[in-house]
Amino acid sequence: MRENEQGPLFPGMRLDDLLAELQSRLEAVLATRDRVHALLEAVVSIGSDLDLEVVLRRIVGTATTLVDATYGAMGVIGEDNTLIQFVPVGLSEEEIARIEHWPHGLGLLGLLIKEPQTLRLSHISTHPESYGFPPGHPPMGSFLGVPIRVRDEVFGNLYLTEKRGGGDFDEDDEAIVVALATAAGVAIENARLYEDSRRRETWLQASSDITTRLLSGGEPQDVLTLIARRAREMADADTTAILLPGPGRETLRVALRDTAPADTTGDGAAPGESAPGEGQVPVEGSLAGRAFLSGEPQALDDPGGEVWPAGSESPDAGPVAVVPLGAPGAVHGVLALVKRPGRMPFSQSQLRMLHAFAGQAAIALELAEARRDAERLGLLEDRDRIAKDLHDVVIQRLFAVAMTLMSAVRLVERPEASSRLQTAIDELDTTIRQIRSTIFALQTPREHSAPSLRAQVVDLVEGARGHLGFMPGLSLEGRLDNDVPAEIAGHLLAVLREALSNLVRHAKAGRADVTVRAAGGRLTLLVVDDGVGIPAQGRRSGLRNLAERAEQLGGACTVTSPETGGTHLEWSVPLPG
Repeated sequence: MRENEQGPLFPGMRLDDLLAELQSRLEAVLATRDRVHALLEAVVSIGSDLDLEVVLRRIVGTATTLVDATYGAMGVIGEDNTLIQFVPVGLSEEEIARIEHWPHGLGLLGLLIKEPQTLRLSHISTHPESYGFPPGHPPMGSFLGVPIRVRDEVFGNLYLTEKRGGGDFDEDDEAIVVALATAAGVAIENARLYEDSRRRETWLQASSDITTRLLSGGEPQDVLTLIARRAREMADADTTAILLPGPGRETLRVALRDTAPADTTGDGAAPGESAPGEGQVPVEGSLAGRAFLSGEPQALDDPGGEVWPAGSESPDAGPVAVVPLGAPGAVHGVLALVKRPGRMPFSQSQLRMLHAFAGQAAIALELAEARRDAERLGLLEDRDRIAKDLHDVVIQRLFAVAMTLMSAVRLVERPEASSRLQTAIDELDTTIRQIRSTIFALQTPREHSAPSLRAQVVDLVEGARGHLGFMPGLSLEGRLDNDVPAEIAGHLLAVLREALSNLVRHAKAGRADVTVRAAGGRLTLLVVDDGVGIPAQGRRSGLRNLAERAEQLGGACTVTSPETGGTHLEWSVPLPG
């Protein structure tokens, strides 16, 4: 009876085991279903954004969630097989601040770069390629590394460490992350294609704006500012600078600098605005100089001790790119772009785009300069034509009128009428001299940066008007701007300034005339007034200075008081040649 009572217990126990096994497998199926659903949601999530940096961070965050990893990171591989960007997840700001430096792609991470295959470890330190952690890095045990490919190119690696609960990453974790990495490659490729298309659109719009601004008569400095700002926006840089060659083309000076809105360099420029640049860099031995001499773009992922393009060594400078403004052999300057440390370096596609943009900007600058030269040439031709008309038509007719009046003087019997005719003849003679002076001024080319001698004389005489209460008469005769050297012109202006000062302070005149004449190999200054003359007991220091200046140049200075009153100052020096 005991056997019959005990017999049914054994089948019941086997049934419980089977039910437990079935329940375990159902739970595994449900967990797998949940992970597949989570993977599908993750694929949709990482593909829903087109900003590359956002996509990278979302990939890492999703991977850590799928496999219950405490820490995750994405390492982006550069052209020299080192990590150029590191995107961590799971570390607090305090933990990040304690880490001495981010991994550079050595040791175990370097192995994944050299051999892009999935790597799963129970403990990182047990692998022979383990290089250790930098100071301040939190301890990590279990490890799962998966390469991310964009088409046939390894874009970077996905690193997952420290599985929650203290376990190891299993085959299912590996399968999930490998599947996610495949979808991540597609999302990264889409984000890169979107960025490329957006940059091309920005490039075309910027090129159009610059060309339109230049050819519509915009100022070159404003156009350079526009070039710097648009280049910064296209390359997503933090700072751009335009460097132009200095005297002798041995240095490059920073003509202007443009900073991004988030920049807080404290250089005095408002965020997002352009400001005149400061400093310079040598052509020899600098990154900007290499671009300037070769006519080819240059880039550095880590400038280190390089003299960076803003003109000073800056430890805070990250990736740097420098592109020439112009073709090889005809480079007018360079465009430099700088990013903050830790940001992605400039890619080759960005360099090619910036080089093409800078080349188009240089062509637009050359076209604008050619247009300005043509306008200046047209202006000079117009001035020459006017000068010829004045000389060949106006002066000749005035001279004929003066000759007619001179012949009529002898026919006039009344002295009063004869005196008036003579006065009219003198006025015509003065007018002819003034027209000839105008002709010389029209035929003399002037640089905008240096005012001519005529202009400086006019400024001095007009400046005395407010103090005198009347405008002195002014006559400028001869080729003053061509025949008078700079040294003699400086003495002339000093003498005229002293003469006008004396006229204002001492003469008490109601009329004054100033004549500057370059003729017969001499430069002569005449200042005549109807004032009180030279006081007998007055100081002579100013007049001695005028005489010394004349003697220094081999000339003479005389100051007399005619019987009719007033003062007559004549300062005359020889001209070279």
